[in-house]
Amino acid sequence: MPRNVNPESFGFLLTDLYRLIRAEMDRAIAEAGIGVTAGEARTLSHAARAGTVRQNVLAERMGVEAMTLSGYLDRLEARGLVARLNDPTDRRAKLVELTDAADEVLNTVAEVAARVRRKAAGDMPLPEWERFLEKLKLVRDNLSAAPEPEART
Repeated sequence: MPRNVNPESFGFLLTDLYRLIRAEMDRAIAEAGIGVTAGEARTLSHAARAGTVRQNVLAERMGVEAMTLSGYLDRLEARGLVARLNDPTDRRAKLVELTDAADEVLNTVAEVAARVRRKAAGDMPLPEWERFLEKLKLVRDNLSAAPEPEART
């Protein structure tokens, strides 16, 4: 391994955490027997977070291709968990909206996520876990902020 690559660096740690959390959630969702795939559960969770949202915006927020999301939405719509509506401001666009039937599935997803969080936290005291989450939010906010204009020389 080149000397300038640190496998314990910020980026590698976050990537490892994402991979491990996603694998744990995928396994737990499959075991929960709620009749949705892990990708569909993620779609419901993101839609719940976003509220009624354009399909292309939801795909972007989830970090998936539009066709991938479309497949998830097709199956969720067939189960009556989401509805796709015409966007009144753009007839080419579709809005994604959760139905009341999604609540039960989302409640189970929330329970699964809570178990995964408890596993991730291990024996970390709650105040320390909460500080950790605050630091992650700060990093997210820092990276989400508009770029500062470059100084002219």
